[in-house]
Amino acid sequence: MLNSMLFLVFVAVAVYAQNLTGFALALVLLGLTGAAGILPLPDVVNAVSIIAVVNAAVFLYRRRALRLDRKLWPLLIASMLGTMLGIAALAWIMGNAYELLRLLLGLSIIYCAWMLGRSNQPRAAESAPGAFLAVGFLSGLMNGLFAAGGPPLVFLLYRQPWDLARTRESLMFLNGAAGLIRFAVMMPTIGFTGLSFELTIMAVPIVLLVTILTARRPPPFSPVVLRLLVRTLLAATGIIMSVSSMSVLQMT
Repeated sequence: MLNSMLFLVFVAVAVYAQNLTGFALALVLLGLTGAAGILPLPDVVNAVSIIAVVNAAVFLYRRRALRLDRKLWPLLIASMLGTMLGIAALAWIMGNAYELLRLLLGLSIIYCAWMLGRSNQPRAAESAPGAFLAVGFLSGLMNGLFAAGGPPLVFLLYRQPWDLARTRESLMFLNGAAGLIRFAVMMPTIGFTGLSFELTIMAVPIVLLVTILTARRPPPFSPVVLRLLVRTLLAATGIIMSVSSMSVLQMT
């Protein structure tokens, strides 16, 4: 009972962070749950996919953000292809090779956070369509391999000459779509455990409540502080992934 209540508190914190930044749901929820050691992480990962879809749908509906930028659709198609390739590759990559890839990915995310910090001002013009396609494919590949497709999207979209509302809504849409794609591809292969289903049912009311209360509220931080929070979360993602991979590699 105590573990269930603690999980729901973690869900509320993660959803609020997601609504602020557009991408932090999996990082915060998996990080808190893993640190507390209250539930098996594979089951929580499965639940996160559905939680992300519900969160994105309610968030976008509440904000009436239903006309999204046309550049996001090619990015989404490239992400779908990358996700399918990543999941297929996951069956071939085993043991140390997988952990080495996770280590390289973690270091790359840390580098992205550093680069985002160096470029405090957005680009003067939008990135070329090819950049959106490339980032979409890379994000999908990371989504399929590691269930961590957010960092490339964050690096690209937070550098566009867009206001923060547009950036958050775009990220929310893309991360919700990524969760749905991963769930659709993984369901016929590894399935959805009973505990994953139970966690999802428990979490959905909390997701609805927090999103309804916060989706239309402006962030309580200035844009500068919000960008700092985004960079901090990115760096935390990379550090956690790198440290965990090095720990596994040292044990083998």
